[in-house]
Amino acid sequence: MTQELIIDITTASRSGETAEIMRRYNDVFQGHDPSALDDLVAQDCVIENTTPAPDGARRAGKAACVELWSAIATAPGTRFDLEETFVAGDRATIRWRYWMADGNSLRGVNLMRVAGGRIVEAMGYVKG
Repeated sequence: MTQELIIDITTASRSGETAEIMRRYNDVFQGHDPSALDDLVAQDCVIENTTPAPDGARRAGKAACVELWSAIATAPGTRFDLEETFVAGDRATIRWRYWMADGNSLRGVNLMRVAGGRIVEAMGYVKG
């Protein structure tokens, strides 16, 4: 089933809040400092990430999401290059490149959703 989303003025007005939350979220990984996650993640947050292949793992609840993102943000010798963050209403798409400690990299996309001023959903996809 295909879902069509038409962006109206109400949706557009939510974009500013979502953009600010995504900026703060991205700062966690850019600065290797997960301390802001507690304020950014909703109690009912769900992450579907990229590993293990092919479907990834699902993490539900604030504690599980904060734990995963904290581990990624603080992994020694790694970095994220942000390629683009696109926001429309309560949704955002983050295109990134993740550099691992061994010098290899992965390119990917996160599909994010915000509700009530917090991240409620994140679905990660990796190229390749």
